[in-house]
Amino acid sequence: MSPLTQIGWLTAAAVMAMTLTWLVQLKTRNAGFVDVTWSAMMAFAAALYGVTGSGAGLPRLLVVMLGGIWGLRLSLHLLSRVLNEAEDGRYRALREHWNDHQGRMFGMFMLQAAFVVIFSLPFLAVATNPEGTLSWWTLLGIAIWSVALAGESLADQQLAAFRRRPESASLPCRVGLWRYSRHPNYFFEWLHWFGYLPLAIGSSYWWLALLGPALMLVSLRWISGIPFTEAQALRTRGDAYRAYQQEVNMFFPWRPRTPRQARPSL
Repeated sequence: MSPLTQIGWLTAAAVMAMTLTWLVQLKTRNAGFVDVTWSAMMAFAAALYGVTGSGAGLPRLLVVMLGGIWGLRLSLHLLSRVLNEAEDGRYRALREHWNDHQGRMFGMFMLQAAFVVIFSLPFLAVATNPEGTLSWWTLLGIAIWSVALAGESLADQQLAAFRRRPESASLPCRVGLWRYSRHPNYFFEWLHWFGYLPLAIGSSYWWLALLGPALMLVSLRWISGIPFTEAQALRTRGDAYRAYQQEVNMFFPWRPRTPRQARPSL
């Protein structure tokens, strides 16, 4: 199957899945399902490219396994939150800002369908790689992916445990990795995308793998990730979160600063 045909099938599947998810949020009044579907569709994209790709067997197998495991883990983690908690404050604020205008909500869901296609392109690059030997590049890609997945999973577990504490409603999480970064889950999510670049070396589409870390950094840092999350944290945690902002790096993990040293930082 040609890459354009693969992208066409994925686009159709993403639009259908996001339309159904929009209908779910219409009934449940919980837009958080969009994140669950996005992650699940990324796992589907990895499987689609791996099964129908033109590359060698090893890179195609790896993209199915690595992209599938990452996407399914994230989707199940988010599903647990959506089913057991109220609608995420970021989406509540957006719903209120739009006066619950469902046309705009549907547009947001379709934008997420487009993001599925765009962010899946590193998977396409790997699945078209004709190099089927177990090289140092292969081992490097697997190592980066493993470290990133472990870090993101640990950060998610630490935050989930903290959110079950009574004080979590008014205080920021400073447990484990959250002591060194205000968004360690986002950092390791970003790092994860570097794992596909070594796996794509040898493909004529290798450069598509660069889109993963580049676009994810822009998305997390300036568009849909950190800005919305921090705005919600300031609304609910106030001065406690402002102090956290001064003492702990926003994105890259680093040792926390004392109040005298405190300054905003990445």
